[in-house]
Amino acid sequence: MLDEAKEILQEYFGYNDFRSGQNTIIEQVLEGKDTVAIMPTGGGKSICYQVPAMILPGITIVISPLISLMKDQVDALSNAGIPATFINSSISNSEMQERLQGIMSNEYKLLYIAPERLEAPSFTQMLNQITVSMIAIDEAHCISQWGHDFRPSYLLIKKFIESIKPKPVILALTATATLQVKDDICHLLDISLKNVVLTGFGRENLIFKVVKGQDRDLFIEEYIKKNSLQSGIVYAATRKEVDRIYLLLKKKGIQAGKYHAGMSEKDRNENQEQFLYDNIHVMVATSAFGMGINKSNVRYVLHYHIPRNMEAYYQEAGRAGRDGVDSECILMFAPGDVHIQKFLIDQSEMDDERKEHEYGKLRKMVSYCHTESCFQQYILEYFGEEGAIVCQKCGNCTDERTQVDVTKEAQMVLSCIKRMNERFGKTFITKVLTGSSDKKIRSFGFNKLSTYGIMKDRTQKEVNELIDFLTAEGYLRPTDGQFPVLLLTNQAVEVLRGESIVSRKERIQVKQIIEDNQLFEQLRQLRKEIADKEKVPPYIIFSDQTLREMSAKLPSSKNELLQIKGVGERKLDQYGELFIAVITSYCEENGIVVEKHDDFIMARSETTKDDKEKSHHITFTFLQQGLTIDEIAVKRNMTVRTVEGHLIKCAEDGISIDWNQFIPSQYDELIKEAVNEADSQRLTPIKQLLPEEVSFFMIRAFLQREKEQKV
Repeated sequence: MLDEAKEILQEYFGYNDFRSGQNTIIEQVLEGKDTVAIMPTGGGKSICYQVPAMILPGITIVISPLISLMKDQVDALSNAGIPATFINSSISNSEMQERLQGIMSNEYKLLYIAPERLEAPSFTQMLNQITVSMIAIDEAHCISQWGHDFRPSYLLIKKFIESIKPKPVILALTATATLQVKDDICHLLDISLKNVVLTGFGRENLIFKVVKGQDRDLFIEEYIKKNSLQSGIVYAATRKEVDRIYLLLKKKGIQAGKYHAGMSEKDRNENQEQFLYDNIHVMVATSAFGMGINKSNVRYVLHYHIPRNMEAYYQEAGRAGRDGVDSECILMFAPGDVHIQKFLIDQSEMDDERKEHEYGKLRKMVSYCHTESCFQQYILEYFGEEGAIVCQKCGNCTDERTQVDVTKEAQMVLSCIKRMNERFGKTFITKVLTGSSDKKIRSFGFNKLSTYGIMKDRTQKEVNELIDFLTAEGYLRPTDGQFPVLLLTNQAVEVLRGESIVSRKERIQVKQIIEDNQLFEQLRQLRKEIADKEKVPPYIIFSDQTLREMSAKLPSSKNELLQIKGVGERKLDQYGELFIAVITSYCEENGIVVEKHDDFIMARSETTKDDKEKSHHITFTFLQQGLTIDEIAVKRNMTVRTVEGHLIKCAEDGISIDWNQFIPSQYDELIKEAVNEADSQRLTPIKQLLPEEVSFFMIRAFLQREKEQKV
């Protein structure tokens, strides 16, 4: 049966082999063994029930907690040629009846439902009239009261399973199960501990970092602008902070969406759709935006506040890099944020025992922010993975920043707080240190302190950052409450006495996560055009990982394209020729000769023909004869993109071209403004600021003209 499973994996999903653990899980399911699968987010859990569903008779029921995830999964399966549907409150009654009829007629292999659906006796009665081979329980940690996202509706599942005759095989899946939660799942679903498959929690492509003592707003702005073409999520702890960060980004010219429970369902759905369809690249959200996101090309997740526990953090951070491409997970730690999480725990309806349990988890989360060892190793050990090795790529493993002695500056801050009788918060302390003329300072007589204005050569932002650093490192302790007061710790007293020094690492510099080549950008643009036409998110067409492999291996035939991971038979038939055409044009434009090898590794070399033989020079000759780009494309049997690329290549060879003929006068000034605003020579950020009718070639022509005028 495993051979049949591999054939399905190749045909529908475009992969030759299963990932670690997937084959064991699938084998157990096909043998009829109830199974618990614990795999990291992005580790390929859905394949573990989607592939068996195509082999087993009848239908597979998938219980999923969020309706947005159902639609996403069903869209992806339908695109791959797998008959699937969902039933939930988002569809009309007529749609529901139509789908129920389809289920009764055995038209589907997978049916996604929410756990609340299990309360309807009529639904169970209907299922007993058809063959239900398997029940897959996604986010199975929700069944445990010790899980970080306990859902009472999940307790209905056991009774539901017992009502289906004959009993289907059960597959419970989760990414964030501690030992206690794993045991709970097995106990509540009557699954043997022998049938638990744990593939490990590690995600090799995720790079974990913690930013402390820096201006978080500035860091976020710089980071997003540096990675403007990449999709990312910014998580904040409260709705109020989500709204504030969203408005901040909008003011900085960053197109972002927002998502929290205080918004209308319509607005939430619209923002989520814009993000999924790559119309906006940044989503600012509370934890309400999480499990329903199957978007594979999220390149970064930034946490503005510390999450309540490691389970929540790892699940939210795990939204990054689901396609296997390197992605960053950055937590921006400020000690004051711990009070937000304590407040949320205090205000919850949990009993005292559960609250104490949550406080303990929060302390573990704070320890994570302060550890100087490998971040990934810390996470894996938290989940009970013994002997976890260092990752060699997280913020701590690769930290080469030099230590700067800031003892003198620290003494200024600590001394000022002492003289202010440890009764005030960060903002007011900063004003005193920088010599502000605030009336409140005079009313307290703080303008007469020896520390008043002692740091007037620094900006308030710089002093705030220093205070944040001293707090994060334990020299200052904020009190509880909405307006925390800063108190000196024993560490601070030692510094004031001159008994210890304070060292601070340089600021973490924002870097580009990944630099994509020109062909990848062209393939991404083609993917977006197809996705818009088919009204599905771009990553459903092909993942970023698939596009990157295409741009590295340059397949020129359907057989070669089929060897790319993520390209199955159906997608090859649907899109193969379009992607091969773009790759072929790129090779023509850049004079690339691709040497084929048995193992499909390709070496590339530039053509070495004489100028007279160069294809792009022939194109220029036709331009001189007065032919338009479209006419040249027809005459030379090339794509318009190839002809445009030839003209740019001619310019690089020193051939003079009148670029004005390609830039309509009404768009000249608009393109100039967009180039200045984007502050980049990359085409896509500029294109996003312009009307749709302004083509990429118009922008390239403008940039080439500007470049030549400067010489």
